[in-house]
Parts: sequence; C-alpha cells; structure tokens
Amino acid sequence: MKLLALALATSLTTAQAQQPLAPTSRWQHQPVGSAPTPPMGWSSWNAFRVDITEQKVLDSARVIVDSGLAGAGYRSINVDDGWWLKRRTSDGRLQVRTGLFPSAALRDEAGGDKGSSLRPFTDKIHAMGLKAGIYTDIGRNACSQAYDADSPNLPEGTHAEREVGLMGFVKQDVALFFGEWNFDYLKVDGCGLSSYGRDRPHVASGQYREVKPSIVEGNVNQSDVPGTQALYAGLKQALHEVRPNGDYVLSVCLWGTVNVRSWGQDYGTMWRTSRDIANTFSQMVHNFDTVATREFYAGPGRWNDPDMLEIGNGDFDGSHLLEARTHLGLWAITAAPLMIGTDLSKAAPALIDILKAPEVVAINQDPAGHQGVIAYADSDRQILVKTLADGRKAVLLFNRTGAPARFTLTAEHLKMDAAAPIALRDAWARADAGTFTGQREFQLQPREALLFTATGKHLLPRGYFVSERPGNVYVARDGIRAPEQDPVGYRSLASWATTDNGGTRPAYAGWGGPRADSTPYEQALSVQRQAFRHGIGVLADSRLQVQVAPGSQRFVARVGVDDSTRGKTAAVSFEVWGDGRRLAATAPMKFNQAARELGADLRGVKLIELIARQHGADIVGPIVVTWGEARIE
Repeated sequence: MKLLALALATSLTTAQAQQPLAPTSRWQHQPVGSAPTPPMGWSSWNAFRVDITEQKVLDSARVIVDSGLAGAGYRSINVDDGWWLKRRTSDGRLQVRTGLFPSAALRDEAGGDKGSSLRPFTDKIHAMGLKAGIYTDIGRNACSQAYDADSPNLPEGTHAEREVGLMGFVKQDVALFFGEWNFDYLKVDGCGLSSYGRDRPHVASGQYREVKPSIVEGNVNQSDVPGTQALYAGLKQALHEVRPNGDYVLSVCLWGTVNVRSWGQDYGTMWRTSRDIANTFSQMVHNFDTVATREFYAGPGRWNDPDMLEIGNGDFDGSHLLEARTHLGLWAITAAPLMIGTDLSKAAPALIDILKAPEVVAINQDPAGHQGVIAYADSDRQILVKTLADGRKAVLLFNRTGAPARFTLTAEHLKMDAAAPIALRDAWARADAGTFTGQREFQLQPREALLFTATGKHLLPRGYFVSERPGNVYVARDGIRAPEQDPVGYRSLASWATTDNGGTRPAYAGWGGPRADSTPYEQALSVQRQAFRHGIGVLADSRLQVQVAPGSQRFVARVGVDDSTRGKTAAVSFEVWGDGRRLAATAPMKFNQAARELGADLRGVKLIELIARQHGADIVGPIVVTWGEARIE
C-alpha cells in the first residue's frame, strides 16, 4: 500500500509539473504554521552570536515584557545558534550546553546526570506570556561550526556527536523541539548544505565530515533546488505530524539562494530573501531591496524575510534615531517579520519607543497582509504604497542617499482621485499631517523615510486594481524557464568581506518574476505604445491566482505582449478562469499588436486564475506580457 501511495503521489506530482498552466479551481497556498500577520519578537543572534546564555535570553524577555514591547506584539523569544553541546550517539538525542542553560540540567534523585532538556526554559518563557523559538540547520552541521571556529560554545565530541543538524534526525528533532520541549518557532539554517565542501579548511583538516555543497551561494545554476526543496518538504511533514493544528512558525533561512523566493511560501511561514543583515545602513538597504520587488510572494501566512532588525546596533543605535526609524519603516511597509536583534538590556529608551511605535507597527501588522508596492523608484528615491484592510493606504517616501532629496507624492501613486482631497497622517508623530489635492512636495533628510497613512477617494469609482492587493495573489507559475540573478538589489559590501576580488555581483535568482505596476524587468507597462500606470507585468506561460472580494461583479484588463519584451515572434493568448471554469479568453496575440480588452463576469466567483499561454517557441528570449489596468469591480 505504501508503494502504491508513493506511485500515485509521484504520478500526481508529475502530472502537475507537466501541466503547470492547468487551473486548479482552489487557492493553492496552504499555510505552513500559523502567522496571519508578520511574526514579531526578539532573536539572540545579532545581539550575542554564540556568546549566549539562558540568563541573557531571560533578561531580554523581561525587558520585552516590562517595556511594553510584548504588548506591542513582540512576543517570540528566539534562541539562535550556540545552545547545543552534542548529539548523544547512544540514541541520537540532542544535548543542551547546560553551562549556558543551567535549568536544562536533569538530575535523578541522587543528583546524578540524566541528560538535559530545554522544557524548563520554555516553561519560563511561556509563563511570561511569550512564545519560545529555537534554531537548527537542515544539514548535518550548523553555521557557527563553519564561521565561529574560535568560539568555546561549539558542539563537542566525535564527528557524529558534533553533527547536531537535522539531517538524518528530522522527525526525532522536531518531536523533541515541538513535543517534549514545547517550542513555538523554529529557524532552520542551510550552512550544512553549503559550507562543508572539501575545499573548506575545517573539512580539509578533518575537523568535520565533507558534505558536497547542494547550495552554492550566488549561483542558482550550480545549486540543487529540487534536493533542497525535498529536505524542507520532509521537515514540513514532520512539523505537521507533531503540530497538526499548525500552531508554530517555520523560518526558512537560505539567504535568498536556491531560488527560494519562488518556493519558500510553500515550505515555510517565512523565508530569508538575502544574506545576513549587518549593522550598517548600506547592508540594511541591500536586504530591503531583496524584498521590495517580491510583492506577489507575500501575504497572510507567508512572508518575505529580509532578516532581523538591527535597531540598537551600529548605524541604528541611540545616536542614529533617524536611521532606526527608517529601518523599521522599511520593514513595516514591506510586511516583513519584525525580529529585534539587539541587547535590550542596553537599548536606549528612545529606541524602545521606536520599536513599539503603535501606528508604524499597525501598518506592518495590518490584517490584509499586503506588501507595499513600489509606486516610484530611481537610484536615490523610492515611494512605496501599501493597501490597508480598511481601505486606507500607507505610503513611505525613502531617501536612500547621503544628501537631502525632494519628493513629489501624487494621487496617482496612491491610486486615488487627483480631484479629491487626500488626508495624510504621520505614523511616527501619530498626528494629522494635512490635506492635499493632486500632489504634494516633501523635502527629506539624508537616509530619511517618511511614513504616512492616506485617506481619499479611490481612482476607480468602484472596485480596485489587482496590483494594489498583492497579498490576494498566488504565483502558481511565474513563466521563468531559466533562473537569472536579479540585478536590481543594492550591491553593498558585506560586513565580513573585503575588496580584494572582483566585487559584489547580483546574487539572488528571480529576475523575471511577476511585478505589480511594472514589467518583470523593471520597465513601464506598455502595449503598442499604450502605457499603463497600473497593472501586472509577467512572463508568458504564467498562471496567477487571485482571490476575489465578496460581492465583486466583473474582472477587466487590457492585455497584450509588452513593448519591452525580449521574445517577439511567438504568440500569447490570455485566459481568465473562475472557480475552475473558463470565463474569457483572447485569440493568440503577438508583439506590436494593440492591447485588447478582456472582461469576465465574476458574480459568485471566489477565485480567478489569470493565464498567459505561449504558443510555440521563441528563440530570442522570454515573452513579457501585460495585464494592463487589471481590476476587479
């Protein structure tokens, strides 16, 4: 029976892979864990790395409670790398470094050693009204063993005893973490799959066993994407078996590698989009850029993760409050998880106030779960707009430079009527910021980000543009046939790197992914020279699922092959499916043909699927298509 079930599952998977454009009539995203809004909390890594103790964690938890941060939503207390002593070879059970976590020491009635358990620790955290998180690696060994070789807090013993990662022990470790120890959050790193090749000194010396890298940072073409997915699929299944109600958070930490931007939402609650953040402004901007163009991959229960907050450290310490506000504002507008990464016992009160700013946190935690969409961008300035559940817009103006910058915010940016008044409220000042009609000018200081909520009359008399509600979109098929590194992200020098090589290169796959109000390649939407300020840009051979608001009547778009397309010979037809029924379609269209209006009756429909079907090959390159002014009325 097991073999038959496996064969059936394999055949279904194969059929789905062969028919990626086939509509399913059901919302395909199935949440991994439970996080209807971006997770919030504190993590030990940026504060202490592997110099961690139980008391340091408990002290931070106490500050979280006493300062009001817990009341603001920061409730997950996460122990990162450095907690483990070894894996016991007799039964494979992980042992805690009890010198650092004394409550973990188990004793028999005579005072003898009975091993260790983190359950007393999680009980303390839970008694404070908080959640508890823990760290591991998907491979055999952890990141600290590769990069913190001088630390006294690394796992000890034989090769087997020092292999504390999940590989070979997934079910056992998950049962330990979430069953016996009662954790609520799990961060799973990937160094065990990337940092133990035979060329590494710690492997060549015989200190650790070789693991042929299946993750090659900066090169998706040499990485084993299916193999990595399979490991996280096994982890996902083990978590479901231990916590079938989904009462956990799974943080996939693969630093934007192995094309995780396209599949993280199906294997984790949140997934890292970039390398580790550092406490410099340039590195923060780099991490922000890796989420800013991924708006269709986030939504309730699935979150792009640009890494922990550095507020309290370096360029974001108590002497740099403007930069600290900018940092939090960027994470808020992009619906990023908010994980504090500083020693809270040393944090200035002004930083605590920034972290718990109620109207800023509310923008991040808005229940609609939409990530902010870029409404304007150049190398120096950006405007991002996020639709809130009550119909208001949050808008962020970001000066990326070291010089003052002038901004013009327009009603068009907000998708609001230019003839009607628009009221702004300053989220930081928690005060009304005036009303404008049409447009308003702003002067921003270096590195400043202003954050407002806006109330006004929507640009559409009824309904909304699909592009302003990206959290209601699921990318079932992005049309990318060969992954390419995305050149858009800010290429900062990593804090641990030097300039003794050829420089930082585009590192993250995803160039060509669907975009809101832009083509996949950062061009304006345009079909036979008809420009569209609002719409969806995507490659041909794509399928996007869109949840329909109750009471909707109609879907309308003007569709065609975009003027910026690389491929110009193959034809593309556009289809709208609703709850598994084809509602509307066009005849095949080619480059330089005028856009056609495509409409569909949505009465009673809960889910539509937008399919751009390519007919034949195009030897020049991928075909860019536009769903111009795609809207639901």
